[in-house]
Amino acid sequence: MKKFPHLIAPSILSADFGNLNATIDLINSSQADWFHVDVMDGMFVPNISFGFPVMEALQRRATKPLDVHLMIEGPERYVEKFRALGAHVITVHYEACRHLHRVIHQIKETGALAGVAINPHTPVSLLTDILADVDLILVMSVNPGFGGQKFIYQSIPKITELRQMCMERNLFPFIEVDGGIGPHNAERVLQAGANVLVAGNAVLGADDPKAVVQTLKAIGQEGFKSMSV
Repeated sequence: MKKFPHLIAPSILSADFGNLNATIDLINSSQADWFHVDVMDGMFVPNISFGFPVMEALQRRATKPLDVHLMIEGPERYVEKFRALGAHVITVHYEACRHLHRVIHQIKETGALAGVAINPHTPVSLLTDILADVDLILVMSVNPGFGGQKFIYQSIPKITELRQMCMERNLFPFIEVDGGIGPHNAERVLQAGANVLVAGNAVLGADDPKAVVQTLKAIGQEGFKSMSV
């Protein structure tokens, strides 16, 4: 399997929201590449995370791109607002969009990178007709809604299948994986074809978050080149 550059995107879902600025500063000063921002509405997923006030805080203080993952119903209602609040990447769920092609192009028209996410039960083959339109594909390796879940290892062959589908079409979107990622499984995920790793508890729950980011960056680093938005 060909290797691709990989980025690390700590998820602020695992942040200490009583001291959010400290978490933002920590990620700013680490080797992380993006902030991963999980927005949940309590309808598409059984949890409510945060919305515009947290995005405003991130926009003011973050020095790295904001990778916004909308786990919400009707995401097209808020695309322009999240872009205005600094989102560099906006990802919507295949399962939440009645008119996915329209929403993807709505995102692209704002100037943000457009992503589509799939839940663990959703086959990658359903993305065939949208592959050429997206900048990023997010493979959920846990059921969305809560941090701290265990990695679903059936995600590994899905990542491989997805990367192969893209390469056959000469397409090279970011392939991002979210859920249960840490130093114990990052190499397998990268070898399968991913190039963006979202890590929440593994980074922000660690005694030394910067060291964990450094470890994740180092895994499989040889032969990789840097990549940014």
